[in-house]
Amino acid sequence: MATHDPMHQFQIQPIGERLILGGVDLSFTNSSLWMVIGAVCSLILLGVASSRKSIVPGRLQLVGEEIYGFVENLITDNIGQKGKEYFPLIFTLFMVVITGNMLGMVPYSFTYTSHLAVTAALALLVFFIVLIVGIVRHGTHFFHLFVPPGVPGWLLWLVVLIELVSFVSRPVTLSVRLFANMVAGHVLMKVIAGFAIMFATMGGVAWAGSLLPVAFNIVMIGFEFFIAFIQAYVFAVLACIYLKDTIEIGH
Repeated sequence: MATHDPMHQFQIQPIGERLILGGVDLSFTNSSLWMVIGAVCSLILLGVASSRKSIVPGRLQLVGEEIYGFVENLITDNIGQKGKEYFPLIFTLFMVVITGNMLGMVPYSFTYTSHLAVTAALALLVFFIVLIVGIVRHGTHFFHLFVPPGVPGWLLWLVVLIELVSFVSRPVTLSVRLFANMVAGHVLMKVIAGFAIMFATMGGVAWAGSLLPVAFNIVMIGFEFFIAFIQAYVFAVLACIYLKDTIEIGH
C-alpha cells in the first residue's frame, strides 16, 4: 500500500544506519543524497559550460550563458544596476531551487524542495540578509521601511503594525509558496497514476479506462516542468524584491 500512497514519495528515509549524536538525528537521508546530486549536477553543468569559452558557443556554453543572462536581467529589472552585488546569492538560490524542482521530476527521485524545512531555510537566509545588511548600511533609518511617507499621524500606528507583520511574514510566504506547489503537483500526478494502475489491473476491457488517466498524466508532467521553472523564477524574483529594501530604503 505504501507504494500507492501519494504522500509516501515525501517521506525522508535514512540511507544506511541512523547517526544519533546528542539526541539529534544526523543521519544521511534520501533528501541529503538528492541535495548532493543537485549540487554535483549544477557544478558539472556550469563547470563544463564555462570551461570552453568560444565566440561561437557550443550547446552547454549556450545553456550556461542563458542561465547567467537570465539571472542578471532578473536582478537588474527588479533591483537595478546596484543589485548586481547580490548576483552570487540570487544565482545560487535560483540554481538550488530549479535543480531540486527538476530532479524531482525524475522517476524514483526525491524532491527536496517539497519539504518546508528546505524552503524555509532558503527564505530565512534571504530574510536575515535583508535585515542585517539593511541595518548595517542604513542604521536605524532602515526601520523607516515600516513608515510609508504621507501617512496621517492618527493612522500611523496601524500602518506600522501592518508593515511590520508583512515584513516578518516574508519568509513564510516565500517558503510555503514553493513547498505547497511542489507537493500539490506531485501528489496529483501520483493519484492520477494510481487510477491508471487500478484500471489496468482490473482485467477485461476495463484496462481501456486507464488511457484517460495516462493521457492526463502526460499533460501533467509537461505542466509540472513548467511549474518547476516558474516557482524557481518566482522565488528568485521575490528574493530580489526583498533585497531591494537594502539599497533603496535610504533614498
